[in-house]
Amino acid sequence: MKKTVCALHSELVRYGLVAWTAGNVSGRIPGEDLFVIKPSGVSYDDLTPDTMVVCDLDGNLVEGDYAPSSDTAAHAYIYRHMPEVGGVVHTHSTYASAWAARGEAIPCVLTAMADEFGGEIPIGPFALIGGDDIGRGLVDTLKGHRSPAVLMQNHGVFTIGATPKAAVKAAVMCEDVARTVHVARQLGSVIPIEPKHIDALYDRYQNVYGQRSSK
Repeated sequence: MKKTVCALHSELVRYGLVAWTAGNVSGRIPGEDLFVIKPSGVSYDDLTPDTMVVCDLDGNLVEGDYAPSSDTAAHAYIYRHMPEVGGVVHTHSTYASAWAARGEAIPCVLTAMADEFGGEIPIGPFALIGGDDIGRGLVDTLKGHRSPAVLMQNHGVFTIGATPKAAVKAAVMCEDVARTVHVARQLGSVIPIEPKHIDALYDRYQNVYGQRSSK
């Protein structure tokens, strides 16, 4: 898991989702009440599997030579309250964070949004960094939503997934649609997709799209 989480941080850089040392990826260790997360304030160029740290689900450091990310308590809260989640990502990606600065959810006006998010990308409450308020806000916001992404007001993006890679994909897609919908609104009003069509698109993408095992 240290190797996986370390390698996925390069995807945040590749897709332009982070600046300097901001942002983080974490991954739950299967079968354990533990997760791996990026160390605080360490350059992306200096990250290796050995610099990753292991924490318990209360956010306490269990293994590693560095202090864990300042968002560790938020990640820990999510893992404690959402056992189906295997990966969490946080970024301050430009367009999605602009929506967060406005305190505005991204409306579902693209088929790609219906596919990936099953509706709008919701806005979560303002919360201070360092405690579990961010995690609490995210978990509460996702009740009643299919979206794996939340825009935390005045802050940035948090995404979840069954695996760390799935959470990274959600972060990439969140920024992509945030940019497109922003551009569309500069041209005029956007056209919402009807809920029944969102449901059909989401079902197709989640259950039919891609390669499926014949077994």
